[in-house]
Order: sequence, then structure tokens, then C-alpha cells
Amino acid sequence: QRIGLEAGGEQYTFAQMHRNVAEVAALLAERGVGRGDRVALLLPNGTHFVWTVHALARLGAVSVPLNLRLAAPEMAAQIQEADVSLLVYHSSLAQRAADLAHATRVPILCVDKESTHAPPPTATPFELDRTHTIIFTSGTTGRPKGAMLTFGNHWWSAVGSVLNLGLREGDKWLACVPLFHVSGLSILMRSVIYGIPAVVHERFEPARVNAAIEYGGVTIVSVVSNMLARLLDERGDRPYPPSFRCFLAGGGPVPEILLERCRELGVPVVQTYGLTETASQVVTLAPEDAFRKLGSAGKPLFPVEVRIALEGRDAEPGEAGEILVRGPNVMAGYYKRPEETARALRGGWLHTGDVGYLDDEGFLYVLDRRSDLIISGGENVYPAEVEAVLASHPAVAEAAVIGREDADWGAVPVAFVKLRPGRVVTEDELARHCRELLAGYKVPREVRFVDELPRNASGKLVRSALREELSRDG
Repeated sequence: QRIGLEAGGEQYTFAQMHRNVAEVAALLAERGVGRGDRVALLLPNGTHFVWTVHALARLGAVSVPLNLRLAAPEMAAQIQEADVSLLVYHSSLAQRAADLAHATRVPILCVDKESTHAPPPTATPFELDRTHTIIFTSGTTGRPKGAMLTFGNHWWSAVGSVLNLGLREGDKWLACVPLFHVSGLSILMRSVIYGIPAVVHERFEPARVNAAIEYGGVTIVSVVSNMLARLLDERGDRPYPPSFRCFLAGGGPVPEILLERCRELGVPVVQTYGLTETASQVVTLAPEDAFRKLGSAGKPLFPVEVRIALEGRDAEPGEAGEILVRGPNVMAGYYKRPEETARALRGGWLHTGDVGYLDDEGFLYVLDRRSDLIISGGENVYPAEVEAVLASHPAVAEAAVIGREDADWGAVPVAFVKLRPGRVVTEDELARHCRELLAGYKVPREVRFVDELPRNASGKLVRSALREELSRDG
């Protein structure tokens, strides 16, 4: 009878959740969903996302959450990539679901409008090595890859987190990040493993989040840097209540100026570093180290191991190199991508491509999320993906995309474009072209037209020269 979920202005006990999940499982089973089937979720934050994820787990099926910010062609590609057999959607997204059904020939099911009188199916026993979720990430080539996360990945992620942060009577974890991201989904997993309420907001609204902390008993909130800054702006100088334990800040390194602001205001914030491929957190600061190790992402969560590789050897403390991760929270691999899986997991370690260093106490400092990666408002923007879309315009010969610092979003993409001889196109026309094929956060905020793109002797693009040009121009 303990409260397990607060969403949509309602509270649900774990017993009520169990009944709702059983009803959705019966509906899915009636549509032929069974063990091993992959089902795409076109669902906003809310109760139906929660019921559907747990119902698919009950059936032994695999959830494939779709990023609602993606353009239709991007979603269709992921549906086909994952061999999805059914698309579950919310009635508020009916037109998008119909368009995807037409494009992919995959049947659809409106989870909040359809019902069944069929009895709940027998629950499939949980197996830690069985795939629970396929969550898409992007590689440096921009090709979507579905990270296969097992029940064991989610279990060990939750256990490692609670051993670090602890668990207190009355804990409530607020999800105002998208549930289709691993950061949001992991909150739902922790809720049922710890036996604490997950508080789900449909969208991020700073005043509402602050009110949930002040009056709703929320003790932990997962955020990215931009969200944290907006929360502090809305809160002003008022301190948070003693019951509030911390903001868990991920999605890229938190700017030091923002961490200093938190320290001055006494706001509890702990940085974390994680990836889709690791079912969320890899390392996280312990609350007692939040101010002592300002700027660090923390230590590896038990029993995860982290190494810093530099030119074929382990780096010394303070030496920067590639972050390597090993542990039971690391994905089983990329769905139907054996070569990319082997490359990512070579030698038994996940090669993240991210750069960082360990200090002499073993605390990780993340320097960059891949050399070319742009993190805009917590979302990953891979230049190669945007460049490919720009190059698909008939007037464009070549394109290069880099990140520019932005006070609101951390970074935004900027494009350098070389046109084909005799062709003319405006910046607005290219932006419209990108918006048709890409999520809004991937669309370049500025397009600069150039005669040539800088390349080295081997013909490779020299992005550092473009960054220098941006820097010179302010």
C-alpha cells in the first residue's frame, strides 16, 4: 500500500500500479505481444509510459522508447532498425503514430483509448541477462545504434546508485527529464527496486519542480546543467528545505561557475557521469564530497571499474585519456551491430570515446564528451549526422558542424557550408530543410557560407580551424 508513483495529479500505490500494469499486459498480449518481441513506445511522460514499460517486462518483451523530439524519418529509421512488431502510442500523438505506421507498415495501439477484458497473462520470470530495453544512441558517424540494456544492467545501476547515495525513509525521486532517455527510465527502475515513489512531471517547469521540493516532499531530482541554472534562477535566494537531499546533475560536465553558485547558496548538487550504454550512472559524487571535489563526477559506483587509457597504457593520476568502463551495468551490445559492438567492447571494456582523468584519490574529472560531440540542453548532437542532412540539399557541396557555447543551452550547433558551383540557397532555406529531417535541437543556429572547408594533408576536416574562426568572431 506504499505510494509508488505520483503523476498527473494522482498518487498510485504499488498495488494499484500492479493492477494497471496487468491490464496493459493483457491488452498487449491480446495484440500478440510475447517474449522477445520489440515494441516501440511513442509516449510522453506520464502514467501510460510507466504502465507500458512494466507490462512489456511482465510479458518478456522489449521496450524501444522513441525520443519524441526526433523528426519522423529519424523515428521511422529506429523502428525499422529495431525490428519493431508494434508501436504503442498515446492519443495526444495519434497523427505522428499514423504517419509512422504508414512509413514503416508497423501496426499501432493506442494505450490510453483501447482496453480488453482478457485475463492478465502469467508473468514471465525475470532473468538478469535478458534484454529489457533497447535505447537508441548515436555514434560519432551519426548512425543510430540501439543499446541493448538487460534486466541486470538496470538492476546493478540501481544498486550502485543506492550504495552511493543511500536510501532514506520518505525518499522521493523526481523525473522531470524525458522517460524515453535512460536518465528518466532509470528513475522508474529505481522506484520499484527501492520501493520509493517516482514523481513524474510531463515536462520541465522550474516553478513546479521547486514547489515539489518545497511542498511535495521530493528529496532527489535528476537534472542537466541548463535545468539546474533555471531552477536556481526561479528559486532566487531562498534556501531549499533540509529534507531535500540533492540535485543529481548529468548530461555533460556542469560549468564550474554554476557549481560555485550552488556552493555559495548551499544548494546540494552532485555531479554524475553516465551513458546510455551503461544504463545511466557510471560514476557519481557522494553527497559528502560535493563541495570538497567541486567539478568531479565522482568515483565509480560499486562494482563498476573505470580506467583512463592513454596511448596503449593506463594513464597516471592527472593524465587525460579515454575513459574506459567495465561492470555489470554495461550493455549487452548494440542490436544487430556486431562489428560496432566488438569495437565498443573490445578487451572487455566499454570504450566511451570520452576524455577525462582520475586524480590521486580516484575521482573522475570529465573533460569532454568526445572531441566533436555537441551537448545542447543535455541532448547529444553529433556533427556527422547534421552534416549528412545538410549535404543532402541539392545546393550544398560540403558541410561541417561544430558547437558554439551558449548561455542557455550549454552549446548549439553552427554549420559551415560550401555550395555547389552556380547554386544559391539562403540560411533560412537550409534551416527549414534540416527541420524536416532532424530534431529541433540538432538544427544549426547559424549557417556560414565558405569557399572551402579547412582540411589537412590527408584530406580530413580540421574542425579546430573552424572553432578558431568562431572564437575570433566572438
